[in-house]
Amino acid sequence: MNYTDIPLHESLQKALAREGYTQPTPIQEQAIPIVLSGSDLIGVAQTGTGKTAAFSLPILHRLQSTYHAPISKKPRALILAPTRELAAQIFASLQTYGRHTKLRFTAIYGGVGQNPQVNAMQKGIDVLVATPGRLLDLINQRHIFLDEVEVLVLDEADRMLDMGFAKDMKKIVDMIPKKRQTLLFSATMSQTVDRFAKPILHNPQRVEVAPQATTADKVDQRILFVDTDKKNELLLHLLQEEHLDKVLVFVKTKHRANKLAALLSKSKIKAKAIHGDKSQNQRIQALKSFSTGGCRVLVGTDVAARGLDIDDISHVINYDLPLDTENYVHRIGRTARAGAEGVAYSFATPEDKALLNQIQQVIGQEIANMHHEYHSEKARNAPPKKISRGGGGKKRSGNRNRSRPRYSRRQR
Repeated sequence: MNYTDIPLHESLQKALAREGYTQPTPIQEQAIPIVLSGSDLIGVAQTGTGKTAAFSLPILHRLQSTYHAPISKKPRALILAPTRELAAQIFASLQTYGRHTKLRFTAIYGGVGQNPQVNAMQKGIDVLVATPGRLLDLINQRHIFLDEVEVLVLDEADRMLDMGFAKDMKKIVDMIPKKRQTLLFSATMSQTVDRFAKPILHNPQRVEVAPQATTADKVDQRILFVDTDKKNELLLHLLQEEHLDKVLVFVKTKHRANKLAALLSKSKIKAKAIHGDKSQNQRIQALKSFSTGGCRVLVGTDVAARGLDIDDISHVINYDLPLDTENYVHRIGRTARAGAEGVAYSFATPEDKALLNQIQQVIGQEIANMHHEYHSEKARNAPPKKISRGGGGKKRSGNRNRSRPRYSRRQR
């Protein structure tokens, strides 16, 4: 199937042709006709599969085909995203696809001044992309009203729930007319996501283009067993190899991200850190530098695990294994995008054995061991220890919010 076989508005076909897009991805091929039909949809897909276009194109088709001048403060479509980076990238995609339409778009999120966002809403926009925290702030200030929303998109729904946005999302959904089209996209379909989705979607059709919690086919995964005090030396050793030319390194904490980026810079390896305590401008500059080759290594917390759409990431390095094992899938999905190949290295210390076992259980495969000069037999043969928190694949009981890290408005 080609895009020309899909009955999209001519203005969208013109934009797709200009970008050189001819064939839809599997999620696009299956989801776009369903959304065009007006049905609610649950889309389950790995990161990097093209789901932004899967909901953006049919929404733009609908709004352009029934165009009327936008109403001040009242969008016709709302797209919720968990992070500023993802909101900004969805907004950029809307601008690309909708460049030949009459439609207006804007994105609102925290970490930047609200005045430009308020001014955009005052003038009237058709499609609003927003993070939950800033959206509720502006709603409470009466700068935004949702009573004209025709289409609601919940993108990365599992991530928003993991970040503690369940109550905010429920408040927002309750402000939108019940007569609407609702589209929910998620990389995983856990019981938590399923419970949240049931009351807000009406007879949804479901599209799943890859088994849940599977890793990208073209990612070459390797485990590197190492003692904790040798992790820095191992990282520097790996980065001496020239073929690691654009590397995303994941760590557990913001402090470690800063410290590791400083260590790499001191070792004459150009590196930047990205995490929730960075200002929006700092995060934009770090991403721009990484994307354009200004820096070779981007060190981030899981705030960077989703929503980053940067081409040609050659390697992902899990300096720290994720406490939520499902995040492993999202982390390594930053490489091997759009049909390319990529490599994911994961450091495993003696304390990580239980996490490693859970990750392999979740992805349904054993990750190959890679030998290196800092190899630790102690780490390789360590008995699994109880995980203090998180644990990813295990079912949580009771109130999930008790163990979930809290996010401030600024981080959202």
